[in-house]
Amino acid sequence: MDFIRNQLDGYGMSEQTVIYLSNMIMVLFIALVSILANVITKKIVLKIIIHIVNNNRYTWDNIIVEKKVFHKLSHLVPAIIIYYSASIFPSYQTLIEKAAMTYMIIVTIMVFNALLNAFDAIYRSFEVSKIRPIKGYIQVAKIVLYIVGGIVVISNLIGQNPLIILSGLGALSAVLMLIFKDSILGLVAGVQLSSNDMVRVGDWIEMPKYDANGDVIDITLNTVKVMNFDKTITMIPSYALISDSFKNWRGMQVSGGRRIKRSFYVDTTSICFCTKEMIEEFQKIHYLTDYITTKLSEINAYNLEHQINTESKVNGRQLTNIGVFRAYIQQYLRHHPRIHQEMTLIVRQLEPGDNGLPLEIYAFSNDTTWAVYESIQADIFDHIFAVAPTFGLRAFQNPSGHDIVQLKQSPEFSRGY
Repeated sequence: MDFIRNQLDGYGMSEQTVIYLSNMIMVLFIALVSILANVITKKIVLKIIIHIVNNNRYTWDNIIVEKKVFHKLSHLVPAIIIYYSASIFPSYQTLIEKAAMTYMIIVTIMVFNALLNAFDAIYRSFEVSKIRPIKGYIQVAKIVLYIVGGIVVISNLIGQNPLIILSGLGALSAVLMLIFKDSILGLVAGVQLSSNDMVRVGDWIEMPKYDANGDVIDITLNTVKVMNFDKTITMIPSYALISDSFKNWRGMQVSGGRRIKRSFYVDTTSICFCTKEMIEEFQKIHYLTDYITTKLSEINAYNLEHQINTESKVNGRQLTNIGVFRAYIQQYLRHHPRIHQEMTLIVRQLEPGDNGLPLEIYAFSNDTTWAVYESIQADIFDHIFAVAPTFGLRAFQNPSGHDIVQLKQSPEFSRGY
């Protein structure tokens, strides 16, 4: 500054003019140095850092570059130059230092915010992130960062110790708790959800209270985002997963088997004892050959042992078409390539009712994908409905309008009317 003033004095200018011109020249010089330093930082230093990052074997540093941590950090260079140049202008030194320091604090907050984003992105690249999501904790850290940063900025501007402002916040704790109620509840819920492994990203959950039925796509501090199967998005408060009940289908997905539990309703009037001709036809069925042979030997041995009069089928033991049909379905499922053979497989009769005799299939498919599961289930029941007449059985169905029309058109109905 003195050098510039001495040079201007040589031109015979007034003292006031020299002061103004020297200050302007110094401001322009500092601005030029700041711009030059910023250009060097961004065009040279940053390019060298990015080159080093892109040519090593680590991937986490690439994420730091993508989140622009180093780009934000470069903004500190001009601010540092301005801060240390403030002493050149004694009259405005305090103001310049406060402005430069405020800018540096804000830039530092932005850098730490980017670092937190980078840390979250790095963590998400690992499989453990689906089991233990940390996005809620990252959001809490950001809230603390913004609060502390705001306090430091205010204390810098008013020239007070940050601890004085912090002590004043104690009196506002009740107000702060009211403002951040959802965040506090979400934090507590996030800790419980994570520690108890109740829900993960990718889980299929069902929560009728919130009309949620789909996959969890994001877990944040305050909400759990669920994409329903109709592609709508449902936002569930994190603490609701602690206070209310919900169904998590992860166990089914992890087990590798999805339950099939559906009944075939048999018209009870079609159930009968097997005739000789029926047994001969059943023995031709691949899945029943061994069963019929074994069962006939067992029945004949029992009837001979107890001297049963087999002229009446009511006496002793006899094969029934419903029993053979049940055995056939059992064997059919045992040989089905899409049925999980290591899980429960039952074909059972339920209590008969107004809709006939329910023959329930209780098994597990070996593919948990929804579309594949539905296809497997449909194929099985397509086959069951198609083969039931082979066993002399009819599926129960309430009379339809077509049945009533056909009945009215029949000669028997006309004569009876």
